[in-house]
Amino acid sequence: MQFKMNGKKVAALIIAIIVIDQLLKFYIKLNFFLGEEHQVIGSWFRFHFVENEGMAWGLKFGGEFGKIALTLFRLAAVIWGTFLIKGFIQKQYHTGFIICSALIYAGALGNLIDSMFYGLLFDASIPYTAMVAQFLPEGGGYASFLHGKVVDMFYFPIITNAQFPSWMPIWGGESFEFFRPVFNFADMSISTGVIALFVFQSKFFPSEEAA
Repeated sequence: MQFKMNGKKVAALIIAIIVIDQLLKFYIKLNFFLGEEHQVIGSWFRFHFVENEGMAWGLKFGGEFGKIALTLFRLAAVIWGTFLIKGFIQKQYHTGFIICSALIYAGALGNLIDSMFYGLLFDASIPYTAMVAQFLPEGGGYASFLHGKVVDMFYFPIITNAQFPSWMPIWGGESFEFFRPVFNFADMSISTGVIALFVFQSKFFPSEEAA
């Protein structure tokens, strides 16, 4: 018998992801200076504290106006997503599809919390110093509402100090590193949901013939 996802189970999954994500971000923000790095497992899994001012993977979008526009877009997407997931549950969509949708929703909400509130809750993290941020500082936070930065910490430099072959077009002879991006638990949740949707879409949405 197929495991069914109801509203309470979906809410529990979303809350669990957000709590884990925020606990990790609070820990990093309050204990690491900006740019601080520590090895977790060998040299290929590290905590490396960076702050993302814009889109995923540290991309930026249109300065201060772009930052507000991006945060408002995320807020609208999360509100819209709330009604979407509710509809998926009511229409009894495939359990795997609902779980994937919840993962994407929770990840988006986790990063939205940073963008909306972290500027008010923390003072600025200073790079390469012994100073770390404080929670609810007396002088106020480092930014206004909607101007917070997203905290990232997971870093997996599996391959370092490597070079592309000289015969390769464009990048021939240049150095590269895999995997370079620094990300957080919310990003992992979004990526897992999106990848699973692509991999298992035929199972989530079987054709009429297959059905």
